[in-house]
Parts: sequence; structure tokens; C-alpha cells
Amino acid sequence: MRSLDDFKAITRRDEPLAPYTWLKTGGPAQYFIAPRNADELVEVVRCCHQNHVAIHVLGGGSNLLVQDGGVAGVVLHLSDPAFSKVEISGTSVTAGAGALLSHLISETVKAGLAGLDTLVGIPGTVGGALHGNAGGKSGDVGQHVRSVRVLTIAGESFVRQEDELAFAYRFSSLNELIILEAVSNFISKTQKKSRAACANCGL
Repeated sequence: MRSLDDFKAITRRDEPLAPYTWLKTGGPAQYFIAPRNADELVEVVRCCHQNHVAIHVLGGGSNLLVQDGGVAGVVLHLSDPAFSKVEISGTSVTAGAGALLSHLISETVKAGLAGLDTLVGIPGTVGGALHGNAGGKSGDVGQHVRSVRVLTIAGESFVRQEDELAFAYRFSSLNELIILEAVSNFISKTQKKSRAACANCGL
């Protein structure tokens, strides 16, 4: 059975967490681990599960208050570029959970896609936005999601399809340990303008 000592290359002991949060307060993580890819992430999660080590996931730190005494167990930080890819094909967008929501919004706007531009100004990562269904009066991130790849506490990865997902005000049914990536569908700005024109003319 593997131990956390096997991941020394990506682990920092007693790492202060304050610099990773917007409030800049809080104590250290007993183990701060930043996996370099999805396979390494799975190995870490399975190791923690087998050794009964608690796991905490740190996103953008925009809605997080860390206690002064620190955090026992492992704090996972998906900061590697492998977790923040944004790929666009037509009106379909695949976004890694570690990508900043602001970056995802920027990329969809540049690609001429409408839907996320109403979320400008909301901080955090895609994973955090999905977990809490970030949004406002004009819509939320969950309404565009078609599937989400997740990782369980036992290190098992699978995809939850649209009919398995539920989103409401500041809520999502995504309760697995880690959100890895999401696929969303949008409409082009041209389509949006056409629909608005039809609505205005009573069609």
C-alpha cells in the first residue's frame, strides 16, 4: 500500500494557506499537495482513502475561511495547467475545474458564444462555480452544463450526464470529492440576436 511519502515531489508540509485565500487569513495545511496531472491526482486520492487521511480541496479561495489552527490531512490544489484547460469546438466548451471562471468567460466571449458574459465579476474557479452554481439574476453556470467528470473519495472517476445533474439557486447535486471538468453548450451571439429579434417582432 502506498503512503504520502511516495508523493514528496508534489507535497509541502505545514504549508500556510492564507496566501491562497482572498481573506489572507488562516493556518497551515498538514499536507499541501498539487498534483501535476489527472493520473497523479487519482493516485493521491486513492492513497489517502487507503490510509484514512482526510482530504480537502482548495479552489480559488474566494469563498473560504481557514481556521487559525490550520487543516489536518491533505489539502489538494489543482493549480497545474493540466486542470485548467479550456477547449472550444463549435458551441461546445470543455473546461477544467482548475480554470478561473473569468478565463472561461473570456474564452467563450472571444469565441462569439453567449451565456456566460452575464457572470463577469464572479471570482473563483470553474469547479467552485459548478459546485455552488454561481450566477445572478440573468442566469447561472449550471444552466449550460451537459456533463461533468468527477472523482470520488475512493479515487474512482466517472461522468455524470445532464439528466443526473440538478442545479438551483447556489446549489448543485455535485457532491463527489472532486469536479475534474465540465462540458457545456452555448449559443452563438448571432443566434442570440436572432432570437431577440424574433421575440421583439412577435414571432
